[in-house]
Amino acid sequence: MTASVRSDSIHSDRLTQPVGATAHHDLLAQLADIDSDSALGEARQTREAATVHAQGSYDAIFAVTGDSQFALNQRFQLAQQVASWHGDNQLATHYADRLRPLPQAEDNVKLQAALTHAERLSFKPASATGAHLQALLATGWSHDDVVTLSQLVAFVSFQTRLLRGLRLLNGQPTENDSEANVPAGVWRTEGKTESGRPAPQAFTQEELKWEPWIPAKTLAEFDEPQQATLARFGHTESDYFRLLGRNLPVLEQRTLTDKGIFYTSGGLPRKERELAATVASKVNGCVYCASVHARKAAQLSKQPDAVQRLLDITPGSVLSTGQESRWQAEIDFSAALSATPPSASAVHIQRLRDIGLSELELLDLAQSTAFFAWANRLMLTLGEPFEG
Repeated sequence: MTASVRSDSIHSDRLTQPVGATAHHDLLAQLADIDSDSALGEARQTREAATVHAQGSYDAIFAVTGDSQFALNQRFQLAQQVASWHGDNQLATHYADRLRPLPQAEDNVKLQAALTHAERLSFKPASATGAHLQALLATGWSHDDVVTLSQLVAFVSFQTRLLRGLRLLNGQPTENDSEANVPAGVWRTEGKTESGRPAPQAFTQEELKWEPWIPAKTLAEFDEPQQATLARFGHTESDYFRLLGRNLPVLEQRTLTDKGIFYTSGGLPRKERELAATVASKVNGCVYCASVHARKAAQLSKQPDAVQRLLDITPGSVLSTGQESRWQAEIDFSAALSATPPSASAVHIQRLRDIGLSELELLDLAQSTAFFAWANRLMLTLGEPFEG
């Protein structure tokens, strides 16, 4: 069964404390050197749900549970490599420090397959195919561990971008700064999915559906409390979320992070958070995510033509072309933050401050953009969209 899904939306107001987290542990604040009494620290307290559940996602991803064969030393080794690929040496050092007291991971075919998968997710997620997942499975990865592996790579991609945004807002130095405009990325245009369904060949505001390349769990495979968790977030009928439910603690924390970023009052208007999601999806080549969030941005802004102008930008072209000044500045920042490695700079932040964005609005823009480094990489590498 396939299902149409909002690429990462939820519809519950309930927040839960992250499993294994403490109220005082905040890795992002530590690595970005954020004073809780600063304007940025206060903005993050206003967005407490996003702050708490980003940490909760970290805790869940680096917790080996059940019969998983994805060992903790492998997780930290992969996270270190992904952080390095994304240009965040401080985050890479953090993972190296977590790895150091653990036994060295065996360098075998299975680990090399994971590194290949991680490199593809990092640099060219739109190039992924179902055959790539089958190659992972052939080296001994289980369906559940493939999902956890993909979540880990996508999460670290999110971390690196959010950390960069936080450091820029905090006046901290960053690497790979560039004022050059980051262009639209490439996307798949085959016209047919791997199962033979009609596939979109261009970015669109029309509603699309999505099908997985490895099987989603059926609802009957979840026990009663797990079914209740899926139902609480409206995930029961979605192939995508039942696939991510192969690691339900990560899915739960990730969903609550999403809610804390996109479904909060004040700060950046929702239409511009949806715009940021669309921009990231254009950089990464995620037609499905772009269709959902462009449609929402168009509805909320009542500017469908401006949104379509963004969707129509061809690979290699500047994404902010033809937009009004506020959207230009937001698009240029979101695109630069979405690059691999991210290149957003203090110049981008100053432009946004000059047009009047507050600290909370800037935080919302950075978090909305960064989240889609995570969302796109899952959508693009675990399945594909189709029309119908």
